[in-house]
Order: sequence, then structure tokens, then C-alpha cells
Amino acid sequence: MHKLKYNKDPRETRLEDLPGPKSKEELDEMKMPYEDYCKAKFDPGNEFGKPQSLKGVRWMSTTMYIFTPHSVSNLAELGAEVIKVEMPRMGDPMRHCAPFNETYLYPLHDTRPMTGTGMGYLNANPNEYHISMDYHLDEMKEAFYSLVKMSDGLTECYRPGTFDRWRQSYRYLIEMNPRFIYVWGGGFGYGPKVFGGSYDILGQAHAGLASVTGFHESFGGHAAKHSNWCIDWYSGTQITFGILAALHWRRKTGLGTMIEFSQVQAATRCLGFAAPLYGRFGIVRQRWGNWDTQLCAHGIILCGKSDFPDAKNPQEKFCARYAMISAFQDEDFAELCAITGNKDLLDKYKAHDDRVKAEAQVEIYAKLEEWAADKTRSEVVKVCQDAGLLAEPVMNDKEVYESEHWRHRGTVRWQDDPIFGDVGVMGSYGAGLMEKTPRRLYWIWRPVGADNVKIYHELLGYPTKTIEEWYEKTWI
Repeated sequence: MHKLKYNKDPRETRLEDLPGPKSKEELDEMKMPYEDYCKAKFDPGNEFGKPQSLKGVRWMSTTMYIFTPHSVSNLAELGAEVIKVEMPRMGDPMRHCAPFNETYLYPLHDTRPMTGTGMGYLNANPNEYHISMDYHLDEMKEAFYSLVKMSDGLTECYRPGTFDRWRQSYRYLIEMNPRFIYVWGGGFGYGPKVFGGSYDILGQAHAGLASVTGFHESFGGHAAKHSNWCIDWYSGTQITFGILAALHWRRKTGLGTMIEFSQVQAATRCLGFAAPLYGRFGIVRQRWGNWDTQLCAHGIILCGKSDFPDAKNPQEKFCARYAMISAFQDEDFAELCAITGNKDLLDKYKAHDDRVKAEAQVEIYAKLEEWAADKTRSEVVKVCQDAGLLAEPVMNDKEVYESEHWRHRGTVRWQDDPIFGDVGVMGSYGAGLMEKTPRRLYWIWRPVGADNVKIYHELLGYPTKTIEEWYEKTWI
């Protein structure tokens, strides 16, 4: 017969078992307003004194542009040691792109990355060590394989089979390091279109995403590409999830794995209900501009006047005229009709089921823009907010940069980069706040080959003379 064990004497009452705070500090914390509680917990600006969740992980990045580099930079921001491998002299092509066509301005010399790396490279490779290596050369295989044996994984983005021809694909590397995690991120993935290359705009187009953006042709619109490379950033984040899952799997099994990721496939996920809608009803989803077709009113309208009529910047002078208005609850829509003088709309569309019909939305938004024709964006937003409705201006980059809210959270801040000095950044920290193991930013980018000595000499043990010879031969 088993003897029952009790954690404590039931007749004994201990302070730590009672509900409520156990100390004055806990009591003070419980009394804090929620805003102060969050600020104290996340403590923006003091991330460097906290632990790093991925400290001890070493990752290789043979990536280009944004999509795959971002998947690895997420690891670096969480504490992993990431080694970015670039082609000698040239570097990542993204260094030479955007926003000022640097591709056509670059002088071809070794200081090029120091003097001209374009801002399009910003945020895609922070915290990474940068080395150069022409890794398809047989002479550099030993160094490449040595890094593989000392690393936890690698992310690459070359055409399918390229790394296999160079004897550095998953099937080769897993033999050298059974714990190795190998990531291939590309356009279409294996299948009939396996060799189709991809960029963000191609992904948006081929996945069907561009077909549901922009205004319908009935309103003079066309299919539209998202202006930013949103599928690159989105796809990179999805790969990061896979890497974290693979690291967890390896903790349980001791084994590495391969992750294959299609950028185009990722864009299909953004289509939401489009595929099941067609599969079930044969309906092809349409473009519908700035309105949420499931709710009404719930969209963006054009106001008649700019908030900055005298601005020199055309984006401010001509484009600061859009406002988002939400009033889809029946009582909110009634208030919206009252403040805009559209009682006839309320009489006609009292119920939400009536308002979401296509013809109804066309009429409702036209009436709202007619009301806003003699008003600025700020005036429209203020009228709506004073009435208790949800409304916000469509902000431009300058307004986001100057936003007190984002500065308060640390989303937009100045980064004291060790090479490039003060740089305003709006990435990294904006990806979500974590109390115990926050993201942090040490540097935004480094020149091509900046860490060759650190990695080849200090980590791999090659003599500096050998590194100099490799450099002269443009192997690194």
C-alpha cells in the first residue's frame, strides 16, 4: 500500500499560499496603471541588459535581397550568431538597389559598400557578421565545410539544384553535420515550375494576390502591386517560424532537417477565403479598392483638401487627403449619417445586411466623399472621433517617423551604428515587444567582407597570410 504524501500540513497557513501580492514591490506593481505596467515590463531602450533567447545558435546565410536575408536577420535580432556570406567585391545585390538606383552610380572598387550601400539594404541584415567567399570554387570548399560543421544551419536562395551542383546542398551537408538545419527559400518550390525565378512582384502576381488589390475596373482602377516588398518580408518571417520549429525538433531528437519554402506559395496564404470561395461556389474574388466588403462603413475615403497645402514634398501636398472611417455597427452608422448629413442613407440602409451589398457600398462611400470634399483629412477624422467613431488619417512616412506613439514604444528610434553613426530605424524593435528576451539591434549592416579576419582567422584558425592570398585571388 502506497503511503500518501502531502506537500504541506493542511492545518498550516502560509503567506505564500494566500492570494494577492507577496511583497511591497508586488503590491506597487499591482497598483500600477496598465500603461505604466507595460512600460516597466518592456523597458524600451534597455534591451541590452536582458538575456538573448537564441544565444549559442550559429547560422550561415548565403542569401540575397530581402526575402531570405530577413528570415535569418530575425535570428540575429534574437541573439543568434549569424554569418552572412557574400560574393567577393560585389556583395549582396540588394546593396546596389533602392531607393536611388545605386546600381548605376556605383564605382567598382573595394570601398563601394562603405560609401554607397543603398538604404534598400537596411533592416534585412542587422546584427550579422559579413564575410566574402566565392563558395562555388573548389579551393574554398574546405572553409565552407568547416563553417558547416561548426554551425547549426544555413539558409540559401539560389535556383533549385545550384547548391547541389556545388556539393553543398542538404544531402551533402547533413552527412557532415547530422544536426544541421538546411533552408532553401525560392520562387515556386519543387513541381512543374521549379526553375521559375521569383521576385516580390512576381509572387504577388502569380499567387493571385495582385488580382484582388486596387480598384475594380468599374471605378477606373486596375490590379495593383503592393508598393512595399511585403511578400518578401512576410515570406522571410514564415521561414523564421520554420527554423524555430526545426530547432525545437532537434532538441527532442538530435537531428537536423530540411526546410523548403516557396515565396509564391506564401503569397497565396494572404488570399484568405479566395480559394474556398471558388472551390465551393465558383466565384472569383474581385478587387474592391479601399473598402472592406464584409463591413460597411469600414474603409478609406478621399478628402477634398490636404493637411499640408503649402508643403514642398508632393506626397504631403497632394496625398495627405485620405482618412479611414469605421462605423459598421448600426448605432455607429446612424451617428455617421447624422454628422455627415446623410439621413437618407440611414433610412435606406438601417441594417448592416443591406449596407454590405455592392450597390449600397458604392452609394455610401460616394456620399461620404461628397461630404468630405470641402474638408481636410484632419477635419474629417476629428469630426468622426468627436462623435465617438473610429477614424484615423492615412499617415505618410514622415508622420509615422514623428509619431509620439511609435517613439514611446521604441518602434521608431535612432540607432547608433558603430560604422555609419546615427541612423533612424523603424524595423527590428517594431516586430513585437518581449519582456524577458527582447529583440535588439547592434548594427544595421556591415561592409562586404568586414568580418573576414574574425571568421576565417579567429573562428576557423586560418593564418592571416592565407586570408591575404585568398583576397588577392578574389576568392574572398
